[in-house]
Amino acid sequence: MADLRIGAPLTGPLERPEIAAPQSGPAPGGSFGDLFKKALNDTSNMQDNAQDMIASYLRGEPVELHQVMAASEEASISLELLVELRNKLTEAYRTVMNIQ
Repeated sequence: MADLRIGAPLTGPLERPEIAAPQSGPAPGGSFGDLFKKALNDTSNMQDNAQDMIASYLRGEPVELHQVMAASEEASISLELLVELRNKLTEAYRTVMNIQ
């Protein structure tokens, strides 16, 4: 059992988290362009899914209202995220161009 008194000497090995060395080259998940295309496709799919659920609900099919609202909100948040990402990228591009 370890001695927990103030001023007691530390015994046993000190645990330190391992620090990973930075990797060079492309990221393991692919390029930024690929990541952006995937995000764009995912957002489009979410919007299509939300529209399908809304149409199913309006036709009277057995779809719960909370599922329709959740899918619609998820698609909306995803679109807002993409718009903000576009705005930040445009702002960064303009900043870099003004520096030169």
